[in-house]
Amino acid sequence: MRIRIVDAFTDRPFTGNPAGVLLLDAFPDDGWLQDVAREVNHAETAFAHRLPEGGEADWALRWFTPATEVALCGHATLATAHVLHTTGAHLGPVRFATRSGVLTAAPREDGSLTLDFPTAPLAPVEVPEGVADALGAAPLAAFDTGPNVGDLLLELADEKTVLGLRPDHKALTRHSRRGIIATARAEDPVRGYDFVSRCFFPNVGIDEDPVTGSAHTALAPHWSARLGRPDLTGLQASPRSGRVRTELRGDRTLLTGHAVTVIEGDLLA
Repeated sequence: MRIRIVDAFTDRPFTGNPAGVLLLDAFPDDGWLQDVAREVNHAETAFAHRLPEGGEADWALRWFTPATEVALCGHATLATAHVLHTTGAHLGPVRFATRSGVLTAAPREDGSLTLDFPTAPLAPVEVPEGVADALGAAPLAAFDTGPNVGDLLLELADEKTVLGLRPDHKALTRHSRRGIIATARAEDPVRGYDFVSRCFFPNVGIDEDPVTGSAHTALAPHWSARLGRPDLTGLQASPRSGRVRTELRGDRTLLTGHAVTVIEGDLLA
């Protein structure tokens, strides 16, 4: 079967967030899916198969890190939609049946794709004791992002602080179900982004995720409330880096970005 590596939330190879993508006839057993994800060894590998016509979704979709299955993943959904459109397997908007409900991806005239995801229900919480030492910076505020995302969102003082983080990943595992989203307002919006973030997910085997679509379902309502605009652009400032355009629509968040296929080959096992 064909396997592809797609860089998501970027239009340039070797940047953004790489994801493995396999289009299947059906889902094999979970052990095989996990083995493939471990072999691919990217933040997520996406597995999809076509569903019968006439249902609420067109394709079934699951995501695995090298360590576990996850309930929601933005960049691997974008990567899967990119593969469907570039190979002709599915043209036009596509509906995915997932553990987080039906998610859609629609192509745009500029070649990007827009994902329609549930907005994370942010809830203010006390900054956990010890999280500042684990992260390497003192948060100004903390928010729980709800069961689908499962992260702790931490607002930091400024962009420089986010860029300079050198966290203790093992210590961070004690402070969230999935991981930590560290964010701050952009120092200079003229650069083309409104806020910055970095995402650390050691609980699911990913010390730092390059670009996290699902995290932006929490970042979008957080920064839209502060900046007073529904349409924003976030820079995820990992070493690979990538940008996510967000549009807040109440309980739904639209995430827009490009993707590029960098590797295509045969899976023999």
